[in-house]
Amino acid sequence: MDVNDLKELFAESKKRMDGQIEHVRRELAGVRTGRASTGLLENIMVEAYGAKMPLNQVATLSIPEPSLIVAQPFDPSTMASLEKAIRMSDLGLNPANDGKVIRIPIPALTEERRKELSRHVHKAAEEGRNHVRTVRRDANDRLKKLLKDHQISEDDEKRGLDEVQKITDGAVKAIDDLQKKKDEELLGK
Repeated sequence: MDVNDLKELFAESKKRMDGQIEHVRRELAGVRTGRASTGLLENIMVEAYGAKMPLNQVATLSIPEPSLIVAQPFDPSTMASLEKAIRMSDLGLNPANDGKVIRIPIPALTEERRKELSRHVHKAAEEGRNHVRTVRRDANDRLKKLLKDHQISEDDEKRGLDEVQKITDGAVKAIDDLQKKKDEELLGK
């Protein structure tokens, strides 16, 4: 076992943790803050052409004003299913169809809804942190197995465990920062 194999282990762990950070970032982008954002509609799937497709693949999304999203379908025949998908999403949006485009007003958030969304943000962040810790545990287990198989020394294992912890701390901090930023947007804190 050489240093490159350990670097590969660290790189793989970092890549998996970065993937979790990105997942949390996408998850939080879909949480409404009272301002219009096309990220809000990112996870909505539309029934079109006999398949479920992401909304942004069947329509152009734009934000003409801070509290309005406009969806213009590429194909006018998908208008009804587009409108239905937005209405059926758990975002509490009420789209209006004028025959050419779908206007989606973003209502102001109530204090109760802000707190509910904040709980969702905390839950998503905690899931992300748990996944990061799982990656850390996997890496640590691999290091301990390498030590047990006499492929690395105890000093290498110690340095390896410290490096994995550093990578983990960085990933957890990034998730904490995302959570804090989203909470500030939601609650104004």
